[in-house]
Amino acid sequence: MRPTVRLTSVLALTVLALTALAALPLAAQRPDSLSAEVRRYVTVDAAVVALTRVTLIDGTGAAPKPDQTIVIRDGKIAAVGPSARVRIPDGARVLELAGHTVIPGLIGMHNHLFYTAAGGRASQMSYTAPRLYLASGITTIRTTGGRSPYAEINTKDAIDNGRIPGPRVHLTAPYITGGAGGGSMAIVESPEAARRFVAYWSNEGATWLKAYTDIRAEELGAAIDEAHKRGMKVTGHLCSVSYQEAVALGIDNLEHGMLTASDFDPARTADVCTPANIRPVREGTADPAGPVALETIRRMVERSVSMTSTLVIYELFVAGRTTPDQRTLDAMSPEVRAAYQAVRHQIDSTGRGLIALEGLRNAMAFDRAFVAAGGLLASGVDPTGLGGALPGFGDQRNYELFIEAGFTPAQAVRIMSANGAKILGVHDSLGTVEPGKLADLVVLAGDLAADPGVIRNVTTVFKDGIGYDSATLIAAVKGRVGID
Repeated sequence: MRPTVRLTSVLALTVLALTALAALPLAAQRPDSLSAEVRRYVTVDAAVVALTRVTLIDGTGAAPKPDQTIVIRDGKIAAVGPSARVRIPDGARVLELAGHTVIPGLIGMHNHLFYTAAGGRASQMSYTAPRLYLASGITTIRTTGGRSPYAEINTKDAIDNGRIPGPRVHLTAPYITGGAGGGSMAIVESPEAARRFVAYWSNEGATWLKAYTDIRAEELGAAIDEAHKRGMKVTGHLCSVSYQEAVALGIDNLEHGMLTASDFDPARTADVCTPANIRPVREGTADPAGPVALETIRRMVERSVSMTSTLVIYELFVAGRTTPDQRTLDAMSPEVRAAYQAVRHQIDSTGRGLIALEGLRNAMAFDRAFVAAGGLLASGVDPTGLGGALPGFGDQRNYELFIEAGFTPAQAVRIMSANGAKILGVHDSLGTVEPGKLADLVVLAGDLAADPGVIRNVTTVFKDGIGYDSATLIAAVKGRVGID
């Protein structure tokens, strides 16, 4: 019988050339390439810019540095150091920023261009997501699973060519899973089908593959093997395959930290996903410092398997953890806002959510243990679930959660910038504030090292040395999340 792959979403027929995805050095986008739509958000477009007297958290893991000056020239960082030592070039546009913190542009490693919310709402976010990501300081994203892949290819193309504002986009193919309930995902039922799927999306320009909960080990192994032959990488939100099994198969990245690891269910059956498989981690009975956790981390670190933490999406399911953020409610369409608030009220009033508070705390401890063991941890928002973790805003909340988890500000910034750049293979150009790198910078009003809430106080976001006004980008999406 001929192996089959069933694509359960309707794919467009147009095949687009994506040569820009080739492994070439990243080049800066220039102001004269931007459309009128993009330029209405731009506040700084000078060829030479100096950001003076800032506190700098540079993404390397170094402690915050006070009174620093950063010089941008032609989209790249030309100089950085103490204000008393850095010479500001003649004719530079000087931004006096005492009382501000500058961090690298953040890199979202689980940052969809679609949205799902309470009440079954789902929408492609071709308008709102790019603006919200950029406004919040996220200058690069990996889509980590697509529902409408050609819409996402087109969105990436529009950003790359200066027609709309937004972050750099690293494309992940549609989800690949097993079983019978794929929805918009591709169901692969044989290793041959998995290989054909990978080959097709490699040709379409995807650089990552995302495996989902019901995939079997045989198909996952074939997909990983084919992806690696084609220069692609593979990540997974797993269940039927444990973390330790996926590591043995050669997976590159694992999603959601501890909270999707079926390794903690002693009664699990290989290649089968049931709610019981992840009950220990969600109910908080799995030990983040026990032998299963330690062995899982050991194997991941030994095989250089990175991990993406998405604490913010799981916090939404924890009773009593509602975090006021009027920006989030204002951005939602009225129907989405009402549905979200109703579900949050139900969780908080009953005291029962899908995730126990101890489960969230254990996930934080697992993240810490992974990093302490030498693991490469990144972060992302995953704007799905109840719909309360919006693009960008949810990424910022992850920073606050990392601080709650016990990471220092320097560690948290490195997780959210340099580590993502390393996983994506762009660390030579992005992820830290160093001379020669692209000028992706986030200006925050206040002292981020003293107050984690300052992560929300974005004033200007530099991408390729072009400064975008955060408030104007946010205002443009008011009432539209859940629509487009």
